[in-house]
Amino acid sequence: MRFDIFCSVAQAHPAERLPPHAAVLANFLEQAQVADALGFATIWVAGSHFSSELQQGHRRPVIPNWRGEIGLNTDFCQLAGQVLTRTRRIEVGSAVMNIVGQGGPLAAAERVAALVGWHGLDPAESRTLHIGFSGGRFDYINRLSGVVPRTGWEEAAWPRVRSAVAAEAAEIFVRLLAGETLTSEDIPEAELGPEAFPDPEMYRRALAEGRSVEGRVVLPRRWEFEAVKAVPEIARPDLLELVVGSQDQALQARLNLIRPVKVFNLSITPPSVIEATHTRLQRVYHPAGGPWRRGYMPRTVFVFLHDHRGRSAGANRSDARADAEARLAAYWRAMEGTVNPARVAAAADNALIGTSADIAEQIGARFHPQDRLMLWFDFFTQDSKRVCEQMDAFMTRVVPRLPRAFASGPPARA
Repeated sequence: MRFDIFCSVAQAHPAERLPPHAAVLANFLEQAQVADALGFATIWVAGSHFSSELQQGHRRPVIPNWRGEIGLNTDFCQLAGQVLTRTRRIEVGSAVMNIVGQGGPLAAAERVAALVGWHGLDPAESRTLHIGFSGGRFDYINRLSGVVPRTGWEEAAWPRVRSAVAAEAAEIFVRLLAGETLTSEDIPEAELGPEAFPDPEMYRRALAEGRSVEGRVVLPRRWEFEAVKAVPEIARPDLLELVVGSQDQALQARLNLIRPVKVFNLSITPPSVIEATHTRLQRVYHPAGGPWRRGYMPRTVFVFLHDHRGRSAGANRSDARADAEARLAAYWRAMEGTVNPARVAAAADNALIGTSADIAEQIGARFHPQDRLMLWFDFFTQDSKRVCEQMDAFMTRVVPRLPRAFASGPPARA
């Protein structure tokens, strides 16, 4: 089993005043250095763009109740350089990079090609750059980048149109990073059936106003471009890993026709979906990546670890549960303006909560020995000291308690 960490780099606090942006960034770098010293394999970092506080005044705010900024990592390529120069062994990954906004997939591919090019100049360099990518979680970011419905029927079918735009971007992005020369004509246009529209009348209107093929509406390409190739060339493809942040099964398979592309899942993904994804990827994963492995799909997990030596196991366990419920409730209140007790309970059921002995037992009972856990310690807190203490307790008190099959992952790189 491999242990990674996930950092949100969010300016948020459930009760107290918000810290300055510079303090949030400094806390992140401190956590990266501590994680490196403790032996975590990869630090995955959430991405965001533009002020989420200001978007609360937009006509259609998507996160109207979040106090502070939901994310301060606006440029993964610069952040990666900051981490790599301050650490020795830990690898770094984006979770995830928005490839629809901020100039779209061509600009995103060029930024990544440049990052890998500089990173690979040292022949002794062996740390992989893990590029998780998607169409973006919050639509306001793409709208600010000019990615909006172009017609009335696109607006009516926007959820499906958004997914199709993300799939178009993903294919362009992956093909450019595979070293291809391509034009927009090489990217197939998406087609939408009646199920994409809210009512039959809007579907008939789309058929009348647009092009159609056998009763399906053709969605014009979002990006039109002549022959293009990303530069600099990626001389060390072994240092680049691509991970798609989408549960679109057809997209996962299509991208793996181009080059090896791994898959993300969310902390709330049901176990049945995770197992089905592993089974499917065993069939469609690109052969250049070798056989599919469970560790190719990191599993995001909240961690609420309380193991204070001066308190009893029962008191620590109670503190951990109270901490988890308070932070999860504050998070959902910030995201949705209200708290759904059932959602908080479901999120807690997917978390690791308790003492070091409790969490070791939970890992052994709930996960496969070959899983890769992306542990979320900084969830909705600004207490960096406490985050670092929990990371230390996990590696020094939880991992030694795990069955040997779980704890005997690949050795850390020198």
